[in-house]
Amino acid sequence: MSLLTGLLALILVIVIAFVLYRLLKSVTGLIINAVVGVILLWVINLVGLMGMVGRPDIPINIITVLVCAIGGVFGVIITLVLHLLGFPLSI
Repeated sequence: MSLLTGLLALILVIVIAFVLYRLLKSVTGLIINAVVGVILLWVINLVGLMGMVGRPDIPINIITVLVCAIGGVFGVIITLVLHLLGFPLSI
């Protein structure tokens, strides 16, 4: 193996490692945000927050879980506001 080939292989490995690091870092943040969103939705129903304002609990179904998982905390806020306005996310 020549010096140039070894150098190009080393540069390629460094670039691949950097891309994988950035990808995993962003994916980890998204997973944490999704888990926090779903847990927050569950805690809102557990505490009975909607009952305190005279509304039934937020239904936990595939749509609300997907909105909270994709949107995280902002998804929970959107779900909460829509439920308070009388537009529950349901099938």
